[in-house]
Amino acid sequence: MLHVGAGFSERDRSDDLNTLADVFADPQVQARGLKVTMPHPVAGQVPLVASPMKLSATPVDYRLPPPMLGEHTDDILAATLGLDAAAIARLRADGVV
Repeated sequence: MLHVGAGFSERDRSDDLNTLADVFADPQVQARGLKVTMPHPVAGQVPLVASPMKLSATPVDYRLPPPMLGEHTDDILAATLGLDAAAIARLRADGVV
């Protein structure tokens, strides 16, 4: 367990925060099958927390690993803000993106 130090008031402070290893070692997490391991193109096999919803007719399908930092930035800027490649390039050159 990680121990939280100074910077938290007694009201907001939690002495015991679970690490990811602590979470996956928990008997309830293991019994509910809440650990999913997925292949990642850079990190190899990565452990992930599965969805807690267990739907028999429509189970969750884990198809994609977590994205790399910035992997979808251009797509989001184009789709959400309507920016073209030149505008995105300018943002990148100006250090905005």
